[in-house]
Amino acid sequence: MNATDPVSNLAGLIRCPSVTPAEGGALALLETLLSPLGFEVDRVVATEDGTPDVENLYARLGTDGPHLMFAGHTDVVPVGDEAAWSHPPFAAEIAGGEMFGRGAVDMKGGIACFVAAIARHIENHGKPKGSVSFLITGDEEGPSINGTSKLLEWAAAKGERWDACVVGEPTNPNQLGDMIKIGRRGSLSGRITVQGVQGHAAYPHLADNPIRGMLQLTHALMDPPFDSGTDNFQPSNLEVTTIDTGNAATNVIPARATASFNIRFNDTWTAETLRAEIIRRLDAAAADGALRPARTPVNYEIVWADRPSHVFLTRNNALISSLSGAVAEVTGLEPKLSTTGGTSDARFIKDYCPVVEFGLVGQTMHMVDERVAVADLETLTRIYETFIERWFGHAAQ
Repeated sequence: MNATDPVSNLAGLIRCPSVTPAEGGALALLETLLSPLGFEVDRVVATEDGTPDVENLYARLGTDGPHLMFAGHTDVVPVGDEAAWSHPPFAAEIAGGEMFGRGAVDMKGGIACFVAAIARHIENHGKPKGSVSFLITGDEEGPSINGTSKLLEWAAAKGERWDACVVGEPTNPNQLGDMIKIGRRGSLSGRITVQGVQGHAAYPHLADNPIRGMLQLTHALMDPPFDSGTDNFQPSNLEVTTIDTGNAATNVIPARATASFNIRFNDTWTAETLRAEIIRRLDAAAADGALRPARTPVNYEIVWADRPSHVFLTRNNALISSLSGAVAEVTGLEPKLSTTGGTSDARFIKDYCPVVEFGLVGQTMHMVDERVAVADLETLTRIYETFIERWFGHAAQ
């Protein structure tokens, strides 16, 4: 394989069926591409009780600073109904100027392009005056326990330090050059249980319907809004994602009700202050008798999900301006600096160095017939190659 060709790189990666947590040959292929370029490659297996083992990859070229990291994941989501695909999901077939395959944009395409970019830089300019590393996980689409966070801990324990990072997630909504992610909202989830008293629907005075209490609690979580947004982030938003009683009978008042929720929050809050606000709202709503007149306060408990994602914003001008300038030089577009969307592994990396995200157009990610325009692979490679030159040039000043 010619590592300078992003199309060939991506075709090889797509043909590795690396559905989380399977390595599928994708990391082995990356090692084959990176080792001849002079990268020292480590394959690191991370483990934790109750979760599947996950293999990850860390590769470094150079020993001196400044040190630029590229981060991403080779694991992909399941293909779903394979018969619904117009091209086999792991065949990397090209039709109509597009390459089809699971992971084409999320995010094997970004990895393929960055490999090609650094390979071209070495071919045209020699090795960078500093270091470049790849931090690639196989657990981004899964529970994200044995992936980037543990690989970062492993590398930091070895003495690795980084000055900046680009994550190759598909950040562009419509065309290459639309958007760079310079931060992410936080994410906090919880599960509420309301205890009631089971009984006959015709004799509600002999029972205590937990659904009435749950409606009071969930209404308080959704109204009023938590905030109106900040200069860099949209308003925090809470969604109730499930309400369940486990009751199949229409004439039985259930004994309990449960509800799950998730809130994506901005830099008005921390996970700790947000938990306190949610408890305040729930306690006030529990004492409200609007739906439960003459009743004692709602008997509820809440269990918080492990590992909330914390909000962050990157303000590193050298990183942001180098990438924005590269995008503008190659595409002629001025990318929007955004904090929208869900979480990514950048939430772990931001504790080690400044991080931004930029990759392909994400319109088909996780869909049947996930695909990428072949022309976009060349364009993204040129953007990354220009960025590498700009960033190391800026860092040397």
